[in-house]
Amino acid sequence: MTDTLTIRPAARGAQRDGSVKRRHRSITLTVITALALIYSLLPVVWLLISSTKTQEGLFSSFGLWFSGDFALFGNIADTFAYQDGIFARWLLNTFLYVVVGAGGATLLNALAGYGLAKFNFRGRAAVFAVVLGGVAVPPTALAVPTFLMFAKMGLTDTPWAIIIPALVCPFGLYLMWTYATDAVPDEILESARVDGAGEFKIFFSLATPLLAPGLVTVLLFNTVVTWNNFFLPLIMLKDPDLYPLTLGLYSWAEQASTVGGDVVYNLVITGSLLTIVPLIAAFLLLQRYWQSGLAAGSVKQ
Repeated sequence: MTDTLTIRPAARGAQRDGSVKRRHRSITLTVITALALIYSLLPVVWLLISSTKTQEGLFSSFGLWFSGDFALFGNIADTFAYQDGIFARWLLNTFLYVVVGAGGATLLNALAGYGLAKFNFRGRAAVFAVVLGGVAVPPTALAVPTFLMFAKMGLTDTPWAIIIPALVCPFGLYLMWTYATDAVPDEILESARVDGAGEFKIFFSLATPLLAPGLVTVLLFNTVVTWNNFFLPLIMLKDPDLYPLTLGLYSWAEQASTVGGDVVYNLVITGSLLTIVPLIAAFLLLQRYWQSGLAAGSVKQ
């Protein structure tokens, strides 16, 4: 009886110590998360507030507060009207590069990742090493060799100079490879083959619905990479009518440093705000698929 009485207070004390430690850990994580959130949202808040200011208001007011005139809608109208409405052309170019480049890259990543995950063949380990090597190489290191190759092929200053490199995405291939390994059961594939279904029919009819969360994750990744692509268009394109939004806004910002160039920082900031709106909309609309795709494989079946 004495042993029981002495053990119970000790157990209660241990429980209290554990709860105190968890509470302190929770507070620390909350503070760190709040700081990370502020760090991430502060540039967006500055961009949104600055888009409401005129050219003069940008330099005469505090950066994180509004000026006297609310010029957001006027800035948007001026952005689309400046230089004969070339901003709309840049927007359409960016959508073209994303739909064809990022969409094509996602399809190729899905096909290749599914094939590497579900088919055994000689040289598979070598392919895996090449894919990991491609993930490790930064895209900027390949920009100049790509330019030299495309220049010999006569593809520079064309939309293909942006679309074709966008189709190659080793990281997306690696994601689809690892996702398809567990997401598509081998038993379903064998049953379909026994029923006489071809490999492409099996992929598009059976595997694709199972790969949907991973496909959305890879699509979002490829979309962000292609949408924010800057260095490759900078060295590939000379015609302003072919510019994506990133390079077009950069050319507007550089006008201020040229002799006789227009200073349109308010339009550059407003254009930057308009540029991130489609990305935010895509993440919000596809958020649940994206989250389930990131969590794939975290729980062992």
